[in-house]
Amino acid sequence: MLSNESAPPPAFSRSNSQASMDSTSMEDFWCEVESIKESSEDGSEEATLLEFKPADEGELEAEWLQDVGLSTLISGAEEEDGQALLSTLTRTQAAAVQKRYNTYTQTLRKKNKHTVRDVRDIFGTNDSAVTNSCLDCGLDKGSPSVTEEISYEVSFSESITVLPKTQEWPKNQRFKKEDSALPKFIVRKSRFGLTEVGDLSAEDMKKIRYLSLIELTAFYDALGVELKRNRAERVRGRENGLFGVPLTILLENDQRKVPGIKVPLIFQKLLLKLEETGLETEGILRVPGSASRVKNLHQELEAKFYEDTFDWDQVRNNDAAGLLKMFVRELPSPLFTVEYLPAFITLVEKISKIKLQLQALHLLIMLLPEANRDTAKAFLQFLKKVVANEGKNKMNLWNVSMIVAPNLFIYKGKRANQQEMQAAATTAHIVRLLIRYQDILWTVPSFLISQVRKMNEAAMNNSKRQLMFDKGVRKLLRRKTMERDRPERPESKPPNTDSRENSDIPEGVIRVYAPLHSKVSMAIQLNSQTKAKDILARFHCENSRGSSQNMRGQIQSLHEIGGNIGQHCLDPDAYMLDVYHANPQAEWVIKPKAT
Repeated sequence: MLSNESAPPPAFSRSNSQASMDSTSMEDFWCEVESIKESSEDGSEEATLLEFKPADEGELEAEWLQDVGLSTLISGAEEEDGQALLSTLTRTQAAAVQKRYNTYTQTLRKKNKHTVRDVRDIFGTNDSAVTNSCLDCGLDKGSPSVTEEISYEVSFSESITVLPKTQEWPKNQRFKKEDSALPKFIVRKSRFGLTEVGDLSAEDMKKIRYLSLIELTAFYDALGVELKRNRAERVRGRENGLFGVPLTILLENDQRKVPGIKVPLIFQKLLLKLEETGLETEGILRVPGSASRVKNLHQELEAKFYEDTFDWDQVRNNDAAGLLKMFVRELPSPLFTVEYLPAFITLVEKISKIKLQLQALHLLIMLLPEANRDTAKAFLQFLKKVVANEGKNKMNLWNVSMIVAPNLFIYKGKRANQQEMQAAATTAHIVRLLIRYQDILWTVPSFLISQVRKMNEAAMNNSKRQLMFDKGVRKLLRRKTMERDRPERPESKPPNTDSRENSDIPEGVIRVYAPLHSKVSMAIQLNSQTKAKDILARFHCENSRGSSQNMRGQIQSLHEIGGNIGQHCLDPDAYMLDVYHANPQAEWVIKPKAT
């Protein structure tokens, strides 16, 4: 059963987490907590309210089913998307869904309510499993470390080996603050290459979120860990301004000024200011700016930012860092969402191996709403640059993590509960993993993409069957009305509806379109060694003289569009014959990569 984390919260205490780290290494964390308290007490941070409502028995399971795109199991409706999703699940994923659905139906029976679907009607035997160069993510070259490999070919939950019946998890894990304590991970590229979050269409990313929550639940089940979740009922925040505004509303306002923007303008400007002048400032992020100056700058930004009359030259680096942290912690809902903050804490407190922690963290990142994920990515990229300048700013990975953690994981509207109070070192370790392994975390696991393809294929097949049925009925009715006076004739063979068989394109040949080039299309014969970058190079060679002025300087990528995927920007190292065989009905287009 899912756990609801909404118990009455006690006051925050400095002493609770010090068993897990020595007092010297924790000093940065507690100094930052005191700084946050002071800025809240002097009124520089406006109050926002995040309300929590205790969940009735079974409600968390019902919410979970809705969040994974399976509301059809609650409503009883025969929705195509729900059926398509169920048809793609691995053994462990199906078991996770079945477990939550069983709990939900048992609760309804206790309440004497009618169960809309029998579990046997939904789940049959499902034993299906989703089945060079590399992405190197870890320590700087020359640092002593352990190297481990991560595979995206098989779902994380399926690849967990049998665990001992009883595992003793240390109540207070001791984290080594040395950077060399973290292993170095290598992600081997499959023949499909690697896919970043922004490489897929919004519709396919929505399906990735459904599948990621199912996979995360199955992963925790396989480890024998309870997936804990808050139930946020309502967020009250400002509807205009800069600070204390929900990310979605802030982005809607900003997109009126800059269409297509994905990270709030004020957040981008603060990051840019610090990247231009603050990366080498000693103690950046740790040394607080003047509280009175930060308060005045905050008020002045609210009044002048959108009028482009704010003077950024007056802003000192430590004050800019203070404004940046204020923006993050003043968000009405935390950057990593209220619902899954307990799951972030649990992945460190209950899972001992860093590789397993990273896999859980990876799925949690896939779960984030688009606005949160894009903003978090920009923030973590900046923090990585801060750490890279450690020689001058004296801020190593652990220092930065200790400072950032309370701004991300101690949030307003709900004071820290007992678990969060004991998790100072835990939250710093999470931030450390986020910074160190961010290149891995924003890569979409290939097993999830394979499931999205299967999901889209199942939905298309359902639609085709319905369309064929509708056409058949109409054709039969038409024939019945016309056949009375018409002599019988032998039926002719229906035309083949497969677009590739009807076309003049032979097997293994694709036609690539490049609307921005002078030569807008080209038929290309694929072989087992043809990569996406080879096709790009061929077009570049053919069009080197005649390309449009607008295209020069833009990064061109090969996109797979349609068929069993919405849109997919391909890795330059993807082997095209493998991609073609996975999606023979796709169109292939060269265009600038979305940023």
